[in-house]
Amino acid sequence: MRAVVVVLAAVVAGGASAATAPLSSLGRVQPAPYPGDPGPELVPIPDAPRLASPVSRSRPGGSVDDIKCEYNPRLVSHVHVHLTVFVNGKPRVVPAGIGFWPPLGPQNYRHGQFGVTPGTCWSSLSTRYADGLIHVESPTRRNFVLGELFDIWGQPLSRRAVGPAHGPVTAIVDRRVWTGDPRRIPLAAHTQIQLEVGTPLVAPQQIQFPGLF
Repeated sequence: MRAVVVVLAAVVAGGASAATAPLSSLGRVQPAPYPGDPGPELVPIPDAPRLASPVSRSRPGGSVDDIKCEYNPRLVSHVHVHLTVFVNGKPRVVPAGIGFWPPLGPQNYRHGQFGVTPGTCWSSLSTRYADGLIHVESPTRRNFVLGELFDIWGQPLSRRAVGPAHGPVTAIVDRRVWTGDPRRIPLAAHTQIQLEVGTPLVAPQQIQFPGLF
């Protein structure tokens, strides 16, 4: 049996460390498909069905995992993370509108650009477009993890589930295999995350972050 050497990486995520392994530990993977045409954030939007509805658990005056839904909060940090999802080798879209209340609609998009209307609150973890770009905006200094985004979204995330898709979950973070709990993946600036449910496995897609924090 071929031995797989697991390389430990000291990845700080809310006080936890996680192990990663090289991509070669996955064996044969199929090439990543065309990621889609660039959207308004200059990030590709997959031509694929949504993984799940964007309706979130965030509500004015409430919080999820101690993350509040606030009106025009004063931010101390704003970075971006990219999330790609495959189910049985087929792409799924991470929808626009995670982390917003009320749900986004045509009133939030004028001339193809996103805008927040009066009466809209949003969380520190959110999506504006269906391009998988996660906005990590916080009024306080703190670290965030992927499980918190899924909690705000109201969707499960575990080693056996990504939203409504169930099966063995493979997580790839910055072109390395994440061997820990996918909920603990840190949302650090320009992190590129790929979640795959089932097989065949797909090589990681990579994007550029042009003009973004």
